[in-house]
Amino acid sequence: MRNFMLALMAIFSIGFANAQTQVGDATLPNQMTLEGTNLVLNGAGMREKVVFDLYAGGLYLQSKSSDAQRIINADETMAIKLDIVSKLVSSKKMKSAVDDGFEASTNDNIAPLADKIEKFKSFFSDKIVKTNVFDITYIKGQGTVVYKNGTKIGVIEGLDFKKALFGIWLGEDPADEDLKEGMLGS
Repeated sequence: MRNFMLALMAIFSIGFANAQTQVGDATLPNQMTLEGTNLVLNGAGMREKVVFDLYAGGLYLQSKSSDAQRIINADETMAIKLDIVSKLVSSKKMKSAVDDGFEASTNDNIAPLADKIEKFKSFFSDKIVKTNVFDITYIKGQGTVVYKNGTKIGVIEGLDFKKALFGIWLGEDPADEDLKEGMLGS
């Protein structure tokens, strides 16, 4: 009986270990559910600046894909999870990075999305600290829904905005090439 219990515990331990992915100092779940839609971790990586780890990023899709353009253009529920791992990430720096990201993602054509970008940046107005987790989700039929530490902080409608937003990490000129490759499972 004792051997049976030990074997059973080992099986459950293996299952639990596989339910998460370690990325640097962050632990990302391998699955998440949004509005009843099950998503799987497509891939993950670390956003770095010079030699510092800033945040772990994970891309969650309904089914795995390595096609960045298809993911960017898809009108389907998906998410990007950002797990802040550095004290270097602040509200001011996040807003600046968002500006840079949208400029790169839209080839400097931010004018059509200017109001939506400003609203999105306002989601980062509160203090950001190490261990904060942002879920930047796109929910089909609703738009981009952003959560901080599990609390909904805002919604921005429109597939056009989602395309530009996901392009920050997955576009031709991504925020971090290694992070893009990680999110795409490369």
